[in-house]
Amino acid sequence: MNTPHIPSKREPHIDAQGWLTSAQRLPSPNFEARPDNAVPTLIVVHNISLPPDDFTTNSIADFFLNRLDHDAHPYFDHLRGMRVSAHFVIRRDGAIEQFVSCDERAWHAGVSAFCGRERCNDFSIGIELEGSDRVPFENAQYEALAALVRMIVKRYPIDALAGHSDIAPGRKTDPGPHFDWPRLRHDSALPPSYFPFQSGD
Repeated sequence: MNTPHIPSKREPHIDAQGWLTSAQRLPSPNFEARPDNAVPTLIVVHNISLPPDDFTTNSIADFFLNRLDHDAHPYFDHLRGMRVSAHFVIRRDGAIEQFVSCDERAWHAGVSAFCGRERCNDFSIGIELEGSDRVPFENAQYEALAALVRMIVKRYPIDALAGHSDIAPGRKTDPGPHFDWPRLRHDSALPPSYFPFQSGD
Protein backbone atom coordinates (compact mmCIF):
# COMPACT_ATOMS: atom_id res chain seq x y z
CA MET A 1 0.00 0.00 0.00
CA ASN A 2 1.28 3.48 -0.88
CA THR A 3 2.16 5.75 2.00
CA PRO A 4 0.16 9.01 1.82
CA HIS A 5 2.22 12.08 1.00
CA ILE A 6 2.42 14.49 3.93
CA PRO A 7 3.02 18.11 2.85
CA SER A 8 6.34 19.53 4.05
CA LYS A 9 6.42 22.09 6.86
CA ARG A 10 9.32 23.88 5.13
CA GLU A 11 8.80 26.87 2.84
CA PRO A 12 6.63 25.57 -0.04
CA HIS A 13 8.49 24.94 -3.29
CA ILE A 14 8.58 22.68 -6.31
CA ASP A 15 10.96 19.88 -5.40
CA ALA A 16 13.54 18.10 -7.55
CA GLN A 17 10.92 15.62 -8.75
CA GLY A 18 8.47 18.32 -9.85
CA TRP A 19 6.07 18.12 -6.90
CA LEU A 20 4.81 21.05 -4.85
CA THR A 21 5.81 20.27 -1.28
CA SER A 22 2.73 21.90 0.27
CA ALA A 23 0.13 20.33 -2.05
CA GLN A 24 -2.03 17.32 -1.42
CA ARG A 25 -0.47 14.74 -3.72
CA LEU A 26 -2.92 12.56 -5.67
CA PRO A 27 -0.89 10.79 -8.38
CA SER A 28 -2.86 10.31 -11.59
CA PRO A 29 -2.04 7.69 -14.21
CA ASN A 30 -2.95 10.16 -16.96
CA PHE A 31 0.50 11.38 -17.94
CA GLU A 32 3.60 10.41 -19.88
CA ALA A 33 7.15 11.61 -20.34
CA ARG A 34 7.64 14.92 -22.10
CA PRO A 35 8.99 14.29 -25.62
CA ASP A 36 12.59 14.93 -26.59
CA ASN A 37 13.48 16.21 -23.13
CA ALA A 38 11.06 19.13 -23.50
CA VAL A 39 10.80 21.44 -20.52
CA PRO A 40 7.74 23.45 -19.49
CA THR A 41 7.76 27.04 -20.76
CA LEU A 42 4.00 27.73 -20.63
CA ILE A 43 1.39 27.73 -17.86
CA VAL A 44 -2.19 27.05 -18.96
CA VAL A 45 -5.07 28.18 -16.72
CA HIS A 46 -8.33 26.21 -16.86
CA ASN A 47 -11.57 25.94 -14.92
CA ILE A 48 -13.49 22.79 -14.08
CA SER A 49 -16.43 21.69 -11.94
CA LEU A 50 -18.08 18.28 -11.87
CA PRO A 51 -21.02 18.36 -12.20
CA PRO A 52 -20.96 21.85 -13.75
CA ASP A 53 -21.27 24.63 -11.15
CA ASP A 54 -21.24 22.13 -8.27
CA PHE A 55 -18.34 22.78 -5.91
CA THR A 56 -19.34 20.33 -3.18
CA THR A 57 -17.96 17.07 -4.58
CA ASN A 58 -14.64 15.30 -5.03
CA SER A 59 -15.56 14.40 -8.60
CA ILE A 60 -12.67 16.34 -10.17
CA ALA A 61 -10.15 14.21 -8.31
CA ASP A 62 -12.12 11.07 -9.09
CA PHE A 63 -12.13 12.01 -12.78
CA PHE A 64 -8.40 12.69 -12.89
CA LEU A 65 -7.74 9.42 -11.02
CA ASN A 66 -9.95 7.35 -13.39
CA ARG A 67 -12.32 6.36 -10.61
CA LEU A 68 -15.33 8.58 -11.41
CA ASP A 69 -18.71 6.87 -10.97
CA HIS A 70 -20.19 7.67 -14.36
CA ASP A 71 -23.66 6.63 -13.20
CA ALA A 72 -23.68 9.11 -10.31
CA HIS A 73 -24.83 12.06 -12.45
CA PRO A 74 -26.21 12.35 -16.01
CA TYR A 75 -23.43 14.77 -16.98
CA PHE A 76 -20.79 12.15 -16.23
CA ASP A 77 -22.04 9.81 -18.94
CA HIS A 78 -20.18 11.59 -21.76
CA LEU A 79 -16.94 11.38 -19.78
CA ARG A 80 -16.79 7.59 -20.05
CA GLY A 81 -13.48 6.43 -21.45
CA MET A 82 -11.82 9.83 -21.14
CA ARG A 83 -8.36 9.90 -19.59
CA VAL A 84 -7.55 13.42 -18.43
CA SER A 85 -5.54 15.18 -15.77
CA ALA A 86 -4.05 18.60 -15.15
CA HIS A 87 -0.96 18.99 -13.03
CA PHE A 88 -2.78 21.02 -10.36
CA VAL A 89 -6.29 21.77 -9.10
CA ILE A 90 -6.98 24.77 -6.88
CA ARG A 91 -10.16 24.24 -4.88
CA ARG A 92 -12.59 27.02 -3.93
CA ASP A 93 -10.93 27.44 -0.52
CA GLY A 94 -7.48 27.78 -2.08
CA ALA A 95 -6.32 24.27 -1.26
CA ILE A 96 -3.97 22.90 -3.93
CA GLU A 97 -4.06 19.32 -5.16
CA GLN A 98 -1.34 17.97 -7.46
CA PHE A 99 -1.98 15.03 -9.77
CA VAL A 100 1.07 14.95 -12.06
CA SER A 101 4.68 16.00 -11.55
CA CYS A 102 5.55 19.20 -13.39
CA ASP A 103 8.38 17.26 -15.02
CA GLU A 104 5.85 15.03 -16.81
CA ARG A 105 3.39 15.60 -19.65
CA ALA A 106 -0.13 15.77 -18.16
CA TRP A 107 -3.17 15.33 -20.40
CA HIS A 108 -4.94 18.65 -19.89
CA ALA A 109 -4.90 20.84 -23.01
CA GLY A 110 -5.91 18.49 -25.83
CA VAL A 111 -5.63 19.77 -29.39
CA SER A 112 -3.93 23.12 -28.94
CA ALA A 113 -1.31 25.55 -30.21
CA PHE A 114 0.66 28.41 -28.74
CA CYS A 115 2.41 30.92 -31.02
CA GLY A 116 2.45 28.36 -33.83
CA ARG A 117 3.72 25.53 -31.64
CA GLU A 118 1.23 22.66 -31.45
CA ARG A 119 0.68 20.02 -28.75
CA CYS A 120 0.79 22.36 -25.78
CA ASN A 121 0.79 19.43 -23.36
CA ASP A 122 4.37 18.78 -24.44
CA PHE A 123 5.68 22.04 -22.99
CA SER A 124 3.08 23.31 -20.53
CA ILE A 125 1.91 22.98 -16.94
CA GLY A 126 -1.87 22.87 -16.49
CA ILE A 127 -3.60 24.49 -13.53
CA GLU A 128 -7.33 23.93 -13.03
CA LEU A 129 -9.34 26.31 -10.88
CA GLU A 130 -12.45 24.76 -9.40
CA GLY A 131 -15.08 26.95 -11.01
CA SER A 132 -16.97 27.64 -14.22
CA ASP A 133 -17.56 30.27 -16.88
CA ARG A 134 -20.64 31.46 -14.96
CA VAL A 135 -19.38 32.43 -11.51
CA PRO A 136 -16.48 34.49 -10.14
CA PHE A 137 -13.52 32.76 -8.56
CA GLU A 138 -12.69 33.10 -4.87
CA ASN A 139 -10.02 35.36 -3.38
CA ALA A 140 -8.35 32.31 -1.87
CA GLN A 141 -7.99 30.83 -5.34
CA TYR A 142 -6.29 33.90 -6.75
CA GLU A 143 -3.91 34.00 -3.79
CA ALA A 144 -3.05 30.33 -4.18
CA LEU A 145 -2.70 30.65 -7.95
CA ALA A 146 -0.32 33.61 -7.76
CA ALA A 147 1.85 31.84 -5.19
CA LEU A 148 1.88 28.65 -7.28
CA VAL A 149 2.77 30.54 -10.45
CA ARG A 150 5.67 32.24 -8.69
CA MET A 151 6.99 28.87 -7.49
CA ILE A 152 6.68 27.32 -10.94
CA VAL A 153 8.44 30.26 -12.59
CA LYS A 154 11.24 29.99 -10.04
CA ARG A 155 11.72 26.29 -10.86
CA TYR A 156 11.16 26.17 -14.64
CA PRO A 157 11.94 28.43 -17.65
CA ILE A 158 8.34 29.63 -17.97
CA ASP A 159 7.96 32.62 -20.29
CA ALA A 160 4.18 32.78 -20.84
CA LEU A 161 0.77 32.19 -19.26
CA ALA A 162 -2.40 31.55 -21.24
CA GLY A 163 -5.97 30.46 -20.79
CA HIS A 164 -7.22 27.20 -22.27
CA SER A 165 -9.38 29.31 -24.57
CA ASP A 166 -6.26 31.07 -25.87
CA ILE A 167 -4.56 27.88 -27.00
CA ALA A 168 -7.75 26.11 -28.16
CA PRO A 169 -9.95 28.96 -29.48
CA GLY A 170 -13.40 27.94 -30.61
CA ARG A 171 -13.08 24.64 -28.77
CA LYS A 172 -12.59 25.80 -25.19
CA THR A 173 -13.83 28.82 -23.23
CA ASP A 174 -12.08 28.44 -19.87
CA PRO A 175 -10.97 29.97 -17.62
CA GLY A 176 -13.93 32.09 -18.72
CA PRO A 177 -15.11 35.69 -18.57
CA HIS A 178 -14.94 35.94 -14.77
CA PHE A 179 -11.24 35.15 -14.59
CA ASP A 180 -9.32 38.26 -13.49
CA TRP A 181 -6.15 38.32 -15.59
CA PRO A 182 -5.09 41.79 -14.37
CA ARG A 183 -5.21 40.50 -10.81
CA LEU A 184 -3.02 37.53 -11.69
CA ARG A 185 -0.58 39.82 -13.48
CA HIS A 186 -0.39 42.07 -10.42
CA ASP A 187 -0.25 39.32 -7.79
CA SER A 188 2.31 37.20 -9.63
CA ALA A 189 4.54 40.26 -10.19
CA LEU A 190 5.44 39.03 -13.67
CA PRO A 191 6.22 41.37 -16.58
CA PRO A 192 3.51 42.03 -19.20
CA SER A 193 5.47 39.91 -21.69
CA TYR A 194 4.38 36.81 -19.77
CA PHE A 195 0.76 37.51 -20.76
CA PRO A 196 0.75 37.61 -24.58
CA PHE A 197 -3.04 37.29 -24.83
CA GLN A 198 -3.79 40.14 -22.45
CA SER A 199 -3.85 43.82 -23.34
CA GLY A 200 -1.85 44.91 -20.33
CA ASP A 201 -4.46 47.51 -19.31
